[in-house]
Amino acid sequence: MKPSRLHNQHTQLGASFEEVTGWEMPAHYGDVAAEHRAVRQAVGIADLSHRGKIRVTGDDRVKWLQSVISNDVLPLQPGQGCYSSFLTHKGKMLTYFRVYMQTDAVMLEDVGEIGETTFQALRKFLLYGTKAKMENCAESWGLLLVSGPKAAHVIQSAFGVDVTDLKPVNFVTAQIGGNQALVLRTEETGEVDLEILLPADGLVAAWSSVMEAGAKFGIKAIGNHAREALRMEAGLPKAGPDLNEEIVPPEANLEGKAFSLTKGCYPGQEVVARMDTYGNVRRHLVGLVLKDSTVPSKGAKLFAGDREVGWISSAVRSPKLGQVIAFGFPLRDFSKTGTALSVEIDGARHAATVQDLPFYTRI
Repeated sequence: MKPSRLHNQHTQLGASFEEVTGWEMPAHYGDVAAEHRAVRQAVGIADLSHRGKIRVTGDDRVKWLQSVISNDVLPLQPGQGCYSSFLTHKGKMLTYFRVYMQTDAVMLEDVGEIGETTFQALRKFLLYGTKAKMENCAESWGLLLVSGPKAAHVIQSAFGVDVTDLKPVNFVTAQIGGNQALVLRTEETGEVDLEILLPADGLVAAWSSVMEAGAKFGIKAIGNHAREALRMEAGLPKAGPDLNEEIVPPEANLEGKAFSLTKGCYPGQEVVARMDTYGNVRRHLVGLVLKDSTVPSKGAKLFAGDREVGWISSAVRSPKLGQVIAFGFPLRDFSKTGTALSVEIDGARHAATVQDLPFYTRI
């Protein structure tokens, strides 16, 4: 397993580690509830260095990306970003990522933990003669997530960067520890989410600066388990468990967010357009609340009476709600809020109710 550049820092903080797409990353630091609470009430920091990161350069970089990914990147100005996916010719989701437009490059950041999936999928479409180059930045660039109501204060204090008016998926550039870095406004927890994307050599110094600046707010390091609960409470699907080759973007409620119906051809575009024209989306991503239940595993079957109608894609016990919550993909007729379903766990059926997403929003 590959260690993060911050492995020693995590160890000193008492991290328990787990494998994530070939990386050894913190699962938690001993108290998942406290980590979760820090983000909901003040500020937390997470190491996302394992997440897929790609830098696209060359004269044809925008033209090439425009021809293969599902969203329209031509309107983006430097400092702006958007979500997109890359689809099979049948319209299924191979990957889901954020696109950040720079003056001399385009950066892609996977939304989810899917290893090199995006890089390998896009590389097959980078044809000989195209003036574009893809650099896999998985190990050469680091990524930190700073989340919570106090996140912007911490970033300002640590790096002198004002991000209070930054809109989601937009970014500013900054010099951090002698490195050219991007400070990104993202969507990971339902709070103010700010990410620092910078060369990996500057990661330790950036982590230390954030920890020092956040000390007065009681900043805590956040592991994967707390981050997963935060993500699901915020109603945010991710590549891997929720968004994959079983799903077409309209089924995941990504209209107006991750794909364009007007920009012209790209792989899978005809399928997505046909769904929009005829309104024949077969299933929908929904939130589910499971009372008196253990946490179901990915792929657990959903039932309406004795009829199998879908599956669970992600599930977690929510510290905020005090009960098990899940994302599921039931058939369209069973996706309305309030619909009573059941989930099969270890051969037994447990009651589940369809609920609006997100489960949690900051008032």
